[in-house]
Amino acid sequence: MQQEKPRELSLKANVLWNSIGSMFYLGCQWLITVLVVRLSSGFDAAGLLSLAMSVVGIFGTFANYKMGTYQISDIHRENTLAEYLAFRCLTLGLSFLACIAYALVTCPPHAIMTVALFFVYKGVGLLIDILHGCDQQHRRMDYIGKSFMLQGVASIAAFAVVFYPTQDLNLAIVAMTVATALVFLLFDMRKTRQFEPIALHLTRKKAFFFLKTSLPAVIAAVAASAIFTIPKQYLSMVGGDAALGIYSSVAAPALIVQMGATYLYGPLLDIFPKHFFDGKMSDFVKLLARTVLSIIAVTIVCWIVLLFIGKPVLVLLFGQGIAEHVYLLYPVLIATSATAFLWFFGDLLIALRDFKANFIGNVVALVAVIPLSVVCVNVWDMNGVSFAGIGACVAGVAYLTFALISAIRKQSARTKKQEESFEL
Repeated sequence: MQQEKPRELSLKANVLWNSIGSMFYLGCQWLITVLVVRLSSGFDAAGLLSLAMSVVGIFGTFANYKMGTYQISDIHRENTLAEYLAFRCLTLGLSFLACIAYALVTCPPHAIMTVALFFVYKGVGLLIDILHGCDQQHRRMDYIGKSFMLQGVASIAAFAVVFYPTQDLNLAIVAMTVATALVFLLFDMRKTRQFEPIALHLTRKKAFFFLKTSLPAVIAAVAASAIFTIPKQYLSMVGGDAALGIYSSVAAPALIVQMGATYLYGPLLDIFPKHFFDGKMSDFVKLLARTVLSIIAVTIVCWIVLLFIGKPVLVLLFGQGIAEHVYLLYPVLIATSATAFLWFFGDLLIALRDFKANFIGNVVALVAVIPLSVVCVNVWDMNGVSFAGIGACVAGVAYLTFALISAIRKQSARTKKQEESFEL
């Protein structure tokens, strides 16, 4: 007898579970950047970890291949979980090779192993994300929230237990990888198996279909991830690991803004295309307006909280030495808010299958950040990273907004024409 699938949860419950779990995980990841400072004698380890995160972020985006957004918005179930999972394994392997090649050219020799190990750690999380996509398709995002909580606790515990006595960042990353893999094997696989068999299956035809269809979105995602990587790497070149470590430590709390935004709109990426392609444009526009207002509300709340408690919290976490650098926090808040909207409009256009507009918008931002990085970092030092990112994101968001408005108008016209034809 076939096992009955778990009942679906409401939209409110799914958003709540996803937000709480994701924010908890984000908090644990941030605490790791705190621990690497507090448990060591300087900022060098923090700078090295930040460099690894930045480099892996570029190629982790390629490994993701934007299949998470594509999978969630696959409302007609055109592809199976086995195909998504097998394709993720393929992109992980290819992007790992590209990441190491890039690191050999752009990173100091002592950072290569750290970059490689951190890629493997993030790779386990990317495999889990495919299972989470299946969970969301079946409206059971409580599994996602609980998984994130387990991953967060396991990662931070493994890091602290290993890094404190050994002071070896590489060993600590290995420990986090093992801990996350256990969550994958013992929790996520067991939950997702209730919906679909967990296997690997990918034909050459389907692999090329995925590669071709999502390539513009992948290039756009790489461009988006490089928007802050480029100015950070330039800062590391001209200011050293310590400068990058200081900037990253101060900036980490503000990441709550942009990540919080993704947790708000993520559960809606399968609802937006349903409204859009079913011709329910008024429902689509209302949902879009509510989402934008929600992101703005989260941004304002985070700004107020961090503006009042940012300095004492940073001093408590990193010590009195960080107090003189708290001024870095305020431009970062603006930069993360701009990034949140760049991500949202880009993902929304992917859900609407407008890969071209998403591609152009993010490439516009990337092209803008290259000269901005040199100018801003040379003029404003560590703050230049934020100013360069703000300028680039504003340029990208402007284009994406224009493209989204055009898509809404075209779909509204098509819907109106179909209704008139039906009446005739």
